[in-house]
Amino acid sequence: MLPRLTQAQAPLTHHVEVVNERGETEQVQIPAERPLTIYVDKRELVTLMTLGAQPELLVLGYLRNQRLVESVFDIESITVDWEVHAAAVRTRHGIARIEERTASKVVTTGCGQGSVFGGLMDEVDRIALPDAQLTQAQLYGIVNAIRLKESTYKSAGSVHGCALFQGEELLTFVEDVGRHNAIDTIAGWMWMNPEAAAADGVASDNASAAPMSGTDKVFYTTGRLTSEMVIKSAQMGVPIVVSRSGMTQMGHAVAQQLGLCAIGRATNRRFVCYSGAHRLVLQPELAVVPAVRAGGEV
Repeated sequence: MLPRLTQAQAPLTHHVEVVNERGETEQVQIPAERPLTIYVDKRELVTLMTLGAQPELLVLGYLRNQRLVESVFDIESITVDWEVHAAAVRTRHGIARIEERTASKVVTTGCGQGSVFGGLMDEVDRIALPDAQLTQAQLYGIVNAIRLKESTYKSAGSVHGCALFQGEELLTFVEDVGRHNAIDTIAGWMWMNPEAAAADGVASDNASAAPMSGTDKVFYTTGRLTSEMVIKSAQMGVPIVVSRSGMTQMGHAVAQQLGLCAIGRATNRRFVCYSGAHRLVLQPELAVVPAVRAGGEV
C-alpha cells in the first residue's frame, strides 16, 4: 500500500505594504515562506524552509533523495500540521542506522540552504541512466510550456519552479523557496504516482504497481544546475535536465560522469548543452527566427 498522506493547505503568498519608486504606497504579494520540521518515527530529523504548496510530497521526496528510504512502501504515513509547523513520518520498519546516516551533513548551494546527508558523491557510481533522447523541437516546446504556465513567480517572484515533462507534455509543476525543495516534491510525486496510474494522473494504492520511471522524462528547473540537482535528477532515473540558468563546475563534472544531458540558458530559442550532447537531437534550422515583413507576412 502507498503511504497515507494528509492534504495540509497553507497560503502560498502574503500581502505586504511597500513604497514604490514614485513614493506611492501599494500592496504587493510575496511568497509565504515557513519552517517545516520533519520527525521520523518521533525522531527530529531536519527543518526545511518551504512555501508549503505540497508539504507531504516534499517530505516523501526529501526522504527519497537523501537515500534514507529505498521504497515508497517503506513509509506508512506522513502527517503535516501547519499549526505546529511539523511533519510526522511513520515508517513501517524504521530506518536502519539513521543516527549514523544523518550524522554528516553538507550544506548545499540551494536557496534556503538545503542539506544533503552523507557523502554527496557516495552513490553516483551506482547510477546507470537509461538511453533517452530529446529533440530540439521538444526542448522548445518545454521552454514554451514553462513560459505560459501560471505561477507564484509571476504574481510574487522570489521562488524557484521545477517541472517534470514527458516529451513536451507537462506532467507536474512545483514551486518553492528553494529549487532543492521543488525537486524533492517532484520525487515524492513520482513515488505516489506509479507507472500504471501515471497516464490518468491518479495515485494508485496497488503495491504491485511499478514506480514511475524517469526513462522517458525530462526534468526542468528555473535554477542553476548544481551537483545536488544533477545527482537528485539521476537518482530519480531522469537522464535529461533543462534549466533557464547556468551550471556549476561540480554539477558539470557529475553530469559528464553519469552521461546525463544537461541543457542550460534555455530561453526562447537559445540554449547551451553542457554535457550528454549525444542525447540531444539537434535541429539547427529551428533556431532561426523567421523574418517578419512590414505587411506582417513572413
